[in-house]
Amino acid sequence: MRGITTNLTIGERVAWYRRRREISQEVLAGLVGRTVDWLSKAENNRIELDRLSVIKSLADALDVTLGDLLAEPTLLEWTPDSGTRTVPALRSALMNYRQLTPLLGVTTEGEPTSLDELSNNVAEVWDAYQDSRYGFATRRLPLLLADALIAAQAYQGQQREQAHKLMAMTYQGAAMVLTKLGETDLAWIAADRGLAAAQQSGDTVVTGSLFRSVAHCLLSNGRFDAAVQLVGDAGEYLRPGLSDATPEFLSIYGTLFLAGSMASARADDRATTRTFLDEVERAAHRLGTDANHVWTAFGPTNVAIHRVTTAAELGDMQVAVNLGPRIDTAGLPTERRTRHNLEVARALSAYNRMDDALAKVLEAESWAPEQVRSHYLARELVLTWVRGQRGQPSRNLADLADRLHVV
Repeated sequence: MRGITTNLTIGERVAWYRRRREISQEVLAGLVGRTVDWLSKAENNRIELDRLSVIKSLADALDVTLGDLLAEPTLLEWTPDSGTRTVPALRSALMNYRQLTPLLGVTTEGEPTSLDELSNNVAEVWDAYQDSRYGFATRRLPLLLADALIAAQAYQGQQREQAHKLMAMTYQGAAMVLTKLGETDLAWIAADRGLAAAQQSGDTVVTGSLFRSVAHCLLSNGRFDAAVQLVGDAGEYLRPGLSDATPEFLSIYGTLFLAGSMASARADDRATTRTFLDEVERAAHRLGTDANHVWTAFGPTNVAIHRVTTAAELGDMQVAVNLGPRIDTAGLPTERRTRHNLEVARALSAYNRMDDALAKVLEAESWAPEQVRSHYLARELVLTWVRGQRGQPSRNLADLADRLHVV
């Protein structure tokens, strides 16, 4: 459906799919436990659909994916960073049948890259992800996946374990980038392959890191309860390692529960959200400072960011408005700073502080144009603001809407 409903708000997409399903407002409202008046206002942009738990209930009732209502995936723009072969090339790499089974006796041709060079290349992709340079990462990943596969097949002993570790982190990098682009099905394939490679590496930190990616993939597909269960199970698997945890382990453990807090908030489960955030606080306290071990950006500031985001997901916008603007994210990677700005903009917009919200989105765009362009929240906010203008939108808003391709 990419392109058909791009210039519609989420409420307008609900109306579009409802008519496609040939069901009335009365029927749909009943299926999601709402009034006809509420649904009518949502479809006509008089109520903002800003909570994913509510949007997911509408998607389920309409028998469409969460991505259908969010207008995802988005088209990755061609840039000097990306070149002209982007997601389709990465899809081809992930669907390489040689990665599925050793039963056919097929080995990948080519000399293995040295593990040091492979490690540097993996770090380059992860750094690009945290810099919100998704086009660059997408262009680099197909070749990197091929190199990682050759290395995992060619090396033996401890070098083979290291190769599997690097292959796992490559798949995780692909999963994280694809999730940002809304390519949730491809992200699931990458996370699943990465978890299998992590288990071959024998490295608990890497395995924990891949658990986090699987949780994010479940979140992006709207499977909030499953993500909560996964985090609980993975936490139990990792918990014995807390007794002598390294900073890397604490960071992986903490970010796993950050993902869990988002899942439970989107599942409208306040108690579990509090439990997970308490667990995260303990890990952050032990770590003692903001850090970026294994590209987690974990520490007290990221915990504070998630307190804002989970409050917004639970409908507590006042908490998000009070807390969000006070958090200093200057020391965090671009991806984290940008995501927080969008969250604060959502909260400010809910309180009709559109000028302040627009300033937050514009600031985020100045840091990470690719991330802002690909995030449903930015597109939805801007489109809703344009729709709500009585006259011509301001030049800043109109230009932003044009850059995000929402009008």
